[in-house]
Amino acid sequence: LKLITNCFLSEINQTNIVIMFIRVAALVAAVAVSVSTSSAFAPSNSVGKSSFRASPAVFREPVAAARNANTQLSMAANIDLKGKVAFVAGVADSTGYGWAIAKALADAGATIVVGTWPPVLKIFQLGLKKGSFDEDSILSDGSKMTIEKIYPLDAVFDEPDDVPEEIKTNKRYAGLDGFTISEAAKAVEADYGKIDILVHSLANGPEVTKPLLETSRKGYLAASSASAYSAVALLQKFGPIMNEGSSFLSLTYIASERVIPGYGGGMSSAKSQ
Repeated sequence: LKLITNCFLSEINQTNIVIMFIRVAALVAAVAVSVSTSSAFAPSNSVGKSSFRASPAVFREPVAAARNANTQLSMAANIDLKGKVAFVAGVADSTGYGWAIAKALADAGATIVVGTWPPVLKIFQLGLKKGSFDEDSILSDGSKMTIEKIYPLDAVFDEPDDVPEEIKTNKRYAGLDGFTISEAAKAVEADYGKIDILVHSLANGPEVTKPLLETSRKGYLAASSASAYSAVALLQKFGPIMNEGSSFLSLTYIASERVIPGYGGGMSSAKSQ
């Protein structure tokens, strides 16, 4: 696999964020196109334990300043991803980077499937059904992006045995046909065989508003588990079903390089991993 990681943002204003992600998305697409023709949530907020009852200090891409604005990306006209399958982990609405990247890949012709955090899965599905995201789904040719399938995904759980009983019986997880990373990979394989693009667009830290020296060990490790190690786990489980020459993208944040007030709880360390 060709790993495309550590795409550091040089500024935090929205304009430069958009510019950087245009470059990132185009790079992902270009790599995918270059292979031979044969070839997205917040996750849970504690180590080995997921809870929608968590503290309100949960961080999800994008940054708060850009939350109410649409993130727009565009692909170069000569990029053709028809026949390619892209799995974007960490999509639950139309405001995040995962959605924007998925939309740019769809604009280039890729088939889009996504992984969504179970506690917000039904809300996301209902929003799609009601047309709440229709305006944000319009592609450059006037057509609408289609998300071919949505898979439940809690990226702090690698295998079914990792899931505690309290999560299995949680009403927000009840009735789901597997939401661990390994189960999601198997479900995607059953539906599509192999994929060509894997995007890790999720992050979470239960103590993100706490200064580092006030962060607990549990909170610090939870941030690293959900925001950083989840990328490793995705590659472990999805790698075997990726075509030769496939592309992987993970997102980071400027806090990995400099101090950002209000962005603590171990998240700066997680974003530098």
